[in-house]
Amino acid sequence: MQYPLQLTFKLLTLGQRIVAKDASDNVIMFIKQKMFKLKESVEIYNDTKQSQLIFRIQADRVIDFSANYSFSDAQGHQWGSVRRHGMRSLWAAHYQVIQDGQVDMEIREESPMKKVLESLLGEIPLIGLAAIYLLNPSFIVTRPDGTPLLKLTKKPAVFEGKFVLEKLNEMPEDDELRSLMALIMIVLLERRRG
Repeated sequence: MQYPLQLTFKLLTLGQRIVAKDASDNVIMFIKQKMFKLKESVEIYNDTKQSQLIFRIQADRVIDFSANYSFSDAQGHQWGSVRRHGMRSLWAAHYQVIQDGQVDMEIREESPMKKVLESLLGEIPLIGLAAIYLLNPSFIVTRPDGTPLLKLTKKPAVFEGKFVLEKLNEMPEDDELRSLMALIMIVLLERRRG
């Protein structure tokens, strides 16, 4: 993949649809979240025409603070999962990427103070709108030893959401795809912020 990647979506649509493009502006994925499901269900296609399903992301329970989101390819082979780290996510978003039952990578919000400011200022008319526009979260994907791998940053936008994904270090292709699926789920979960 040619980095940086861009993930964009319209804010005022029924059911989320995200288009992922590489640095050359080529569509590499089209992500579609199914509407009206008690358990989150996301399908990832190779293009906007939805020609070929390449991955699925499924929640293990009805919407929950500590839900586990499993990744599988079109043939049903498991690729791992991402899990929100419950109470720690109250202060700052914290997720764990799991492979074969072990934590393979962690995803943390880069600046917890942004989340606190956004929560405090978000309730004040006009100031809240400005705060949501200006306080854009960013997330860092790391190995358990702290090695940074990827950085996802939300960019200011009015009628659409836009995230940019940068590669910070080399990693195996399987881990790259696994972390990309985890970040897609995080974009869907955190899209209303900033």
